[in-house]
Amino acid sequence: MKPQKFSLLERFKSFKYAFDGYHYLFKEEHNSRIHLFFTVLVIILGFVFRINYLEWIVVLFAIALVIITEILNTTIEKLADFVSPEKNIKIKIIKDLAAAAVFTSAIISVVIGLIIFIPKLFQIL
Repeated sequence: MKPQKFSLLERFKSFKYAFDGYHYLFKEEHNSRIHLFFTVLVIILGFVFRINYLEWIVVLFAIALVIITEILNTTIEKLADFVSPEKNIKIKIIKDLAAAAVFTSAIISVVIGLIIFIPKLFQIL
């Protein structure tokens, strides 16, 4: 097999696949739209409350954690449905574990948000 020659244009074209993935995620997966809504809300609150750079880093990591686990959860669900379209207890366990990962990341992100934003809210009250 002949090695492919590096092409910057081809690398840029490959980003289309990632954007197709985002398009599918936010168009077809209802929970991802909830995550997107809260992402926008938290970013707006970050500017309103003027969080510092370290708080921004933590908030952005929390946002990334939730979005990444949602992407992986959706991937696992779609793959599991493809492999086993009929009901299967083992597939259910796999899908439940993937959902638990998203839930865990969302809960941790809420806790992070509360730790960062509640003190700022009390400062203005």
